[in-house]
Amino acid sequence: MSVSSSVVAMKKVVQQLRLEASMHRVKVSQAAADLQQFCLQNAQQDPLLTGMSSSNNPFRPQKVCSFL
Repeated sequence: MSVSSSVVAMKKVVQQLRLEASMHRVKVSQAAADLQQFCLQNAQQDPLLTGMSSSNNPFRPQKVCSFL
């Protein structure tokens, strides 16, 4: 690897590190509280918690129609 390509690579690394350092971060405790609040607010619409009627279930087994 030549010196010039090494310098270019290092400049890219520094640029990426500066970008990551300037990002706004949220504390884990705040993110967990926000996630818990979101889950509690949307629990009524969650089909995994409330269940789904068989008529609206797109994953129900298809009925077999047979003629005798």
